[in-house]
Amino acid sequence: MTQITAAGHDDAQGRYPTWDALRWLFLFRLLTLAGLMLVFSPSVINPALAGLNTRFAWYILISDALLILLAGLGLVYRWPAREQQVQMAIFCDILVYTLLMHVAGGIASGLGILLAVTVAAAALMMEGRLSLLFAAFASLAVIAQQSYSAMLDVPTVTSFTQAGLLGLLFFSVALMSHVLYRRVRSAEALAARRKVDIDDLFKLNAFIIHSIGTGILVVDGERRLRLLNQAALDLLGLKTFRVGAALVELSPGLHRWFANPPDLDAGQLVEIGSRQIRASRKLLGDSPASGVILYLRDNQELAREAQQISLASLGTLTASIAHNIRNPLSAIAHAGQLLAENPELNEDDRHLLEIVRRNSARIEEIVHSVLQLSRRHQRQPSQIVLAEWLAEFISEFRERHELDADTLQHSGAAEGVILEADPRHLHQILANLCENALIHGHEEKQAPHLLLRIECDPGLRQTLIEVIDAGPGIKPDAASNIFNPFFTTTSRGTGLGLYIARELAESNGMRLIYAPVEPHGSCFRLICAG
Repeated sequence: MTQITAAGHDDAQGRYPTWDALRWLFLFRLLTLAGLMLVFSPSVINPALAGLNTRFAWYILISDALLILLAGLGLVYRWPAREQQVQMAIFCDILVYTLLMHVAGGIASGLGILLAVTVAAAALMMEGRLSLLFAAFASLAVIAQQSYSAMLDVPTVTSFTQAGLLGLLFFSVALMSHVLYRRVRSAEALAARRKVDIDDLFKLNAFIIHSIGTGILVVDGERRLRLLNQAALDLLGLKTFRVGAALVELSPGLHRWFANPPDLDAGQLVEIGSRQIRASRKLLGDSPASGVILYLRDNQELAREAQQISLASLGTLTASIAHNIRNPLSAIAHAGQLLAENPELNEDDRHLLEIVRRNSARIEEIVHSVLQLSRRHQRQPSQIVLAEWLAEFISEFRERHELDADTLQHSGAAEGVILEADPRHLHQILANLCENALIHGHEEKQAPHLLLRIECDPGLRQTLIEVIDAGPGIKPDAASNIFNPFFTTTSRGTGLGLYIARELAESNGMRLIYAPVEPHGSCFRLICAG
């Protein structure tokens, strides 16, 4: 439970003064002493106070100075307790001011107002009946002073009526100060609760802003940075930022767009490094001078999300109509096979039948690939001993594609490596990569040559599975699109093989990347943790 601290009171109890309040009391007493020393200085020739006994008053002020000095030492060493220091300070001030009032001519001197100020300070420092106790002591001190003056037979300075009115003033000041203290304390407690609520909301807002995937920048009217979340740092390629830094220092490209955009409120593409960032803004007030929030999104990520939505819809649609597609497709393929057995067909008819057979097979492959997309999240991980698993995969792949040992080679040591993945997914990833290399990874009129290489990095705790071919490689302008769905460089492909491989890799906590091979060739690298 949060403890609310009222000014001048203990954090836990809410009754006793804080050390800061004691310091202010010490400063007030010190300044009051300095003023009184000027008034009661022995160098005063014509004192303003009638009946002033300057020498006796000076002795009293020197004694008060020693008492204040002791109070300062107690404040430094924090001994005795806070409430005891307040009580001693108030009692000493009541005594000192009463004596000064006596040597200055009694109530007529007007120094009784110092007692009222002391009572008010006591009421603000100490809670409850103690404030009335100090008012009572001050009243008794004034009455005692007047009684002593009467005993000395000084009628000109004796007035019990004024003493009574002054005592009534002390109690009134104590009560009003106590009421004021109560209201101030209530307001401070409310302000403290509101501050806690605001701090909690600020922390929550900061957490949300720094957690969301959209990059957020807040700049003021002078285009200086006020807030930047982690996503914006990643998009801008930065590690840290400085509040108050100019936007042009943070990102010149973003500053140029912000200075003269076609339409600030509509999302626009901004070139920042090698990335295309879609930037938009929202005003914090009526004009940009009030501040602007900039929203940044990676355009490639947005395109990928759109593809994911489209492919999810396509997978659902294809799964629901798969049987309706496959049944007529099977009938067409079967009819084509029966028709091909007719010996009376000429070459033109057989060419047309070959077109039907080839395109039927392609439609079947597309339907099969899209159905795999709809089932890609059904992951069943298990422990895979990589050396044994790869030996079985290479043997099965060679047999299925009728490859010899020279066409598909294996290098690297995988002994002792254990991966946590779905064996079916890993098999499909490598099968897609190897089949892609068989089709595209060789020069014309040359036999394909594949290398399946394993590299282990114990320092980074990573295992690399690489599929390398000796083909012409992938052109740089096409390399950025090879993992996009339905992207293919041949009329025979579906453009889903590499996309499915990457999706399956990510669902198993792996990364699939492409790297060119010098002087020619391609390398698809599967990065696995383990």
